[in-house]
Formats: sequence, C-alpha cells, structure tokens
Amino acid sequence: MDTLSAFAMGRACKGRALKVFDWTKAAEIIRDEKPANVSAGLDGDWEYTGGDIYREGKIVEDDYTYLSSTWATPQICVDGQYRDCFVMESETKWSSSTKWPDEAKAILADQAA
Repeated sequence: MDTLSAFAMGRACKGRALKVFDWTKAAEIIRDEKPANVSAGLDGDWEYTGGDIYREGKIVEDDYTYLSSTWATPQICVDGQYRDCFVMESETKWSSSTKWPDEAKAILADQAA
C-alpha cells in the first residue's frame, strides 16, 4: 500500500479501536514451532510496517516494526505462513510501542531452560 492510501485509511478509521500485536501469542507460536526466523507486520502494509522479531533463534529487539492499527491487522509470519496475531488495546497494557514485553520473553526463556 502506498503512503497516501495508508494515510487515507488511517484517517477514515480514526476513533476505531486499536489492534496491537499479541506478543504472548507470538512467543507461544515460536516456542511451539521452533522456527529460526519470524517476522511481524500489518496486513496490507508489510512493506512499511514489517520486520524481523526473531532471527537465528534469538529475540530481535532493535527492529523497526510498527505493529498496531485501527484498520490493518497485526500479523506474524512463520516459515512463509502469515497469521493474524493481535489483541485489542483495551484488553492489554501493550501499545504500539511495545516490543517484547517481559511476559513474552519469559515464555521463550522457559524453552531454553
């Protein structure tokens, strides 16, 4: 999606509930499926929002992903398979700036133990 279209969608959806990336679900998927690399982004806007969140078996915390939206759905991509991966902002303490909260890191730390 081009920048102008993304801006228009955001403006049209102003005031709607915000969907934020579900870090717990992502950690559980990674724990259970044990992929080497995982990315995340917004459906329909991966070019501008997507990036690696897990690379070569390690959490990536210096990514530049943008993982919340009122109109696009946050997704996870594991082994080329895209899946919705979000929670409504009203149901969590996470926001658009949340990156690997401690509870999600703990899920992955448990697998290393």
